[in-house]
Amino acid sequence: MPKVKNFKVIIEQDEDGIFITEVPAIPGCYTQGRTYEEAVKGIKEVIELCLEEAKDDPVYRAKIDLDESSPEKFLGVTSVPVRVSF
Repeated sequence: MPKVKNFKVIIEQDEDGIFITEVPAIPGCYTQGRTYEEAVKGIKEVIELCLEEAKDDPVYRAKIDLDESSPEKFLGVTSVPVRVSF
């Protein structure tokens, strides 16, 4: 039975409102979406494609950091506006 791994995904929103996603543990694993939901769905598909590729490519598989996956949920980074008076 296959194992389930939780990969950390970095999600950013660019100046045009597009959501950019990346998985640091998997080289070349990134995508984008017009909505948050679309981006999350897309990155799951890209993770699956990358892992499928890794089955047949031992060099690529060796670059994937499976220890980086974890069960905790990273909620994100945000910008906090603070007035600077100097």
